[in-house]
Amino acid sequence: MTKSDQAIYVSGLNVSFGAFSVLKNLSWLVNFGEVKGVIGPNGAGKTTLLDALTGKTEYQSGSIFVRGRNNIKDASEPVIARLGLGRKFQKPSIFSGLSVFENLEIALRSGKTILQSINQLTSHENEKINETAILIGLSDCIGKDAGTLAHGQKQWLEIGMLIVANPAVLLLDEPVAGMNGEERTKTAALIDKLKGPEMAIVVVEHDMQFVETVCDSVMVLHDGQILVEGPMQDVKENQQVIDVYLGRDSENA
Repeated sequence: MTKSDQAIYVSGLNVSFGAFSVLKNLSWLVNFGEVKGVIGPNGAGKTTLLDALTGKTEYQSGSIFVRGRNNIKDASEPVIARLGLGRKFQKPSIFSGLSVFENLEIALRSGKTILQSINQLTSHENEKINETAILIGLSDCIGKDAGTLAHGQKQWLEIGMLIVANPAVLLLDEPVAGMNGEERTKTAALIDKLKGPEMAIVVVEHDMQFVETVCDSVMVLHDGQILVEGPMQDVKENQQVIDVYLGRDSENA
């Protein structure tokens, strides 16, 4: 693998809040074409890692490189977003009073100049929005207000608002939280459709079955450090994971 294959490269990352150290000398690599899972107990540092990757939280030391070349130390959230990092938060962040189409339109126009934003959509942009609605399974309700959508549909809309802008890295924070079984299956199918050589996908999730279904490999965070990383089947059988993440005493396992 070369630097051009690297979507995210984290080296020696340290994040602290006062005297409390959240991430400790963390090094991690995500290549284009990969779907990587991040799991761990509450307080392990999962959300803080995403916050550091997107510029929401400052880090005290270490380096984060995006797309193999851009060191994002001290970069603002908008600057990092323009590098191609798109993040879906745990709770859907959509415009409830606007239609599905309008939500996707706003996302498509983000980062454009004022003049570009007030111009009418081009035929290409209109086609892009409609293609995205089909991809996320919302073409039948493209004219409906986003606030009337079911929970799972709102999650898919937010993912659509990211992918309509052609991100290089997709960060999904608990994408199936609160979903029923059918919605989880559809979300897994959506991620499988999105997977490709020009995009990296990071999934932070508590649903182990979902993680095993969609992710090529998994990183287990514990106390701000990587406990183990590898295929989900190997991770599930790792004694450290059983002891720490699953909360079972190794002597009684």
